[in-house]
Amino acid sequence: MLKKLLLLILLGTAFTAQAEAAAPSTYRDIARLRAMNQRAQGIRPAADGKSYTTLRGNAIERHSYTKDAPGELLFEWKNDKENRDIADYQFSPDGKLLLLSIGSEPIYRHSYTTDYYLKDADGLRPILTDLSDTRDASFSPDGRTIAFSSGNNLYLYDIVGDSVRPITTDGAWNRIINGTTDWVYEEECAFTKAYAFSPDGQKIAYLRFDESRVPVFEMMRYDGKLYNEAYSFKYPKAGDANSVVDLYVYDLKTGETERVDVGPDRGQYILQPEWTPDGRLCFQRMNRRQNHFEAVLCNPDGTQQVIYDERSPKYVDHLNKTFYFLEDGRRFIVREETSTGYMHLYLYGIGQGVLHPITQGEWEVTDFVGLRSDKVYYISTESSPLKRDLYRIGLDGKHKERLTPGDGYYSIYPSADLSYYICEGGGSSAPGRTDVFNAAGKRVRTLYDNAPLKEALAEAGLPVREFFTFTTERGDELNGYMLKPLDFDPAKCYPVLLTQYSGPGSQQVAEVWGPDWEDALVTHGYIVVCVDPRGTGYRGEEFKKLTYGDLGRLEVEDQISTARYMARQSWVDPARIGIYGWSYGGFMALGCAFRGEGLFKMAIAVAPVTSWRYYDSIYTENFNGLPEDHPKGYDDNSPVNLAHLFRDDSTRLLIVHGTADDNVHFQNTMEMVRALNKLGKQYDMMVYPDQNHSMMPDDMIHVREKMLRYTLENL
Repeated sequence: MLKKLLLLILLGTAFTAQAEAAAPSTYRDIARLRAMNQRAQGIRPAADGKSYTTLRGNAIERHSYTKDAPGELLFEWKNDKENRDIADYQFSPDGKLLLLSIGSEPIYRHSYTTDYYLKDADGLRPILTDLSDTRDASFSPDGRTIAFSSGNNLYLYDIVGDSVRPITTDGAWNRIINGTTDWVYEEECAFTKAYAFSPDGQKIAYLRFDESRVPVFEMMRYDGKLYNEAYSFKYPKAGDANSVVDLYVYDLKTGETERVDVGPDRGQYILQPEWTPDGRLCFQRMNRRQNHFEAVLCNPDGTQQVIYDERSPKYVDHLNKTFYFLEDGRRFIVREETSTGYMHLYLYGIGQGVLHPITQGEWEVTDFVGLRSDKVYYISTESSPLKRDLYRIGLDGKHKERLTPGDGYYSIYPSADLSYYICEGGGSSAPGRTDVFNAAGKRVRTLYDNAPLKEALAEAGLPVREFFTFTTERGDELNGYMLKPLDFDPAKCYPVLLTQYSGPGSQQVAEVWGPDWEDALVTHGYIVVCVDPRGTGYRGEEFKKLTYGDLGRLEVEDQISTARYMARQSWVDPARIGIYGWSYGGFMALGCAFRGEGLFKMAIAVAPVTSWRYYDSIYTENFNGLPEDHPKGYDDNSPVNLAHLFRDDSTRLLIVHGTADDNVHFQNTMEMVRALNKLGKQYDMMVYPDQNHSMMPDDMIHVREKMLRYTLENL
């Protein structure tokens, strides 16, 4: 009897442990599983084409592409008394010098200041110690010089002479910026290093931003101080003045600076300058409406020629533009969509225009990987808009081959000469694997197969995405996925949470593995659904640009249609449907809560845009047009103007925002709740002091646990 009792106790203990493993019921449970995902971090291809380096913790290791052996330790940073870590690293072109970024002080989303150290044959030493706020450093092609920014000025550091000389001296906070970008370029054009060395290292082209006329935005900082302080920075909102951007070239030998003629339009955008392999400067410009894009080549005789000209009645997708100059100095590859309505690669001749398309079809090239000999390597959606596979094709557009091992969603990290590449990814049912392949697509070795995580997932019972399509009452076919409880019973009725982002050109419905807080809801008996509405990406230009000039109308219609579609399912409780979104998704969650006529029992809006008149110039004008051209697109769909439609007797609303959000300002939420208060509407609110758009640096986990608990209590 005693033995039987002990056996029952042991079985009960084992069952309890298994039940706990099978119930990732909090975000922390999900985060622990995500943290088990093994992947190569900080990959840098070496110049020899045979090896690459990675950053593991604070250790930089060198690995062979072909040899299945532990990495060679090249450098390890021992945390100092300030507890700083390696933020970034780069090798000189000959691989003999190592430039380290130690510690980071964030400025905005992508930018940060750091301390620089240089490692050579004599050891490690700090550099640039006499200057503050150093950032955006890089080696010259000859490896003798390091360019960097400090105090809105651009400098050169002579490595041998251990000396610094300024390229510019007029930099001033909130006025003039040299060699780095202003806020809106950083956020919307996705670069901060606004300079480029010529191939011989003798010249450096850089952008100069005059933001004197850009309005100042003040963001309150609290930081636990007795007296709070305002942080002031230049932020151009839709329709307001942008920085005036100029392009200059500095000659390292003569010390002379020459201003490049970028054209008479002082309101245009000048994008990252680059040099052709034969040493000619090329710059890209785009008008304020962002529907006319040009690439201009500067010839040695002082003349200029427009080598690429793209126009659209709506907008040119400049963020996804590819420009790759061939070594012959006569041709270049471009990725664009306006010719056929799908993003494809084209071969151009300088002074000749388009020579021929390299890729064709009703699918999209999402990334240009590189060129090896006469073979172009690229990633596309050819197998499905939900997938990303690697292909190679001749420069003449013939002999296409798929190189990835099977349909899935893959990321590619090529070697310097593309003789090898690291392939990471797989499907949505499990974490991906990481392998090394040769140029012909033959697997050389496996870096990570994530077997331990797959075992943990099998034990935990994390739900798997089920993909579906449905047709709205307007006849539009939309892609979606849903997560169901493992013990799903079609005879029962389940509550449903719609999770979405819905922004222009975005994609949430894809064959990727990456659980988040919503997945924890499934173990509590909820169904999670995600649908990409009209205006999202990778289904062609027409579908993507349907929402132009009218942001928030079609997307809200489609999310409401999704809720109605789910409500018609026999296994869904139509009285328990909720919606959640962050940023653009927060804007959408509010729009659905207000226009849903009580359809949604709960809505969560995190860091929401509540009026497009509050958001930045480049993004808003790109997708919504100029305010004077599309005033109804700015006002008719903005939640601050729709508060009167909110049925607070049937919908619980939670608005969440960080007070130090430099992207979607806290102003958006303040004006939203002002409108709700005036109407006597009831809602819930969560404020995170001094947290940015991602609820960093402190509350990324807290906000997800809050949303999980709020959903369990109110849906």
